[in-house]
Amino acid sequence: MSFRPQPNEWTCGPFALKHALIALGRPSEGEELARIAGTNWWSGTDEIRLARAARSQNCDLPVIRHRRAERAKSELLIYLRQKTPVLLCVDNWGHWIVVLTYEKGQFVVIDSLLEPVLSVLTWPQLRRRWRYLDVDYDESDPPEIYEMFPVLPRFRVSMQANFTVARVRYLRRPENQKLSAHWNAYLEDLLAICRPPSALQSAPLSMAEFLRRHQKLLVDQVGYWHGEVSGDELVRQLGRFRFVAETYGLVIPESASKRALVDMACLLTMWAVAKHGLGEIYGESE
Repeated sequence: MSFRPQPNEWTCGPFALKHALIALGRPSEGEELARIAGTNWWSGTDEIRLARAARSQNCDLPVIRHRRAERAKSELLIYLRQKTPVLLCVDNWGHWIVVLTYEKGQFVVIDSLLEPVLSVLTWPQLRRRWRYLDVDYDESDPPEIYEMFPVLPRFRVSMQANFTVARVRYLRRPENQKLSAHWNAYLEDLLAICRPPSALQSAPLSMAEFLRRHQKLLVDQVGYWHGEVSGDELVRQLGRFRFVAETYGLVIPESASKRALVDMACLLTMWAVAKHGLGEIYGESE
């Protein structure tokens, strides 16, 4: 998953659905969702096509309609408290966004029209964009319509993203642009090392605890063997891995901590080489 907008705005529906699925721990490709939905440039993606794409990922996408803003808000909050992402068709039914979280009067949304796309909206801001005036029903006094589409998984959700307002603000910082843009790569690499929490795990390690035990060793050894990368850079990169892991609540089984140490050392070394390059070694060079 990348938090970059899609190259074509008419793909905003599959883009929103993709991020809703990621929030449910089901990584998906926006291009494949667009193909299943039958998205096209002249009509975009309607709710029927999005529902078809959602079903292909073992999810339902019911439509819920309200005429009053406060009732719509109340039902939206019910789903968000259940950690269910909700798609909204906004801007006069011309654009799709996904709402992930509500916290202290603010909604965390992913919207391909905004920069960065992971943003925070107040209720008045969201209501203004969400409201649709049905002039076809009554041109002189059109009623308000608020439609929502909760993404309801048919599968057991083992991990969910916890995008708090604080986390969103952290990701919006300029220095975290690359983390935001390559979020999916971080998550996929971490899933090879970590696991979602489970009652069957015995004394699992959080990423914070794992790094408390092993960060100095990782930084010292990778810095020594590479020679050009600084300790501060390595600490910052490990902090990015920790941020992603904690967003999904990923842990390391204690029985797998030695292998995790080796895997993390490999990841950190490859990152250092990608950023700073590598000179000749044992007579070999590119």
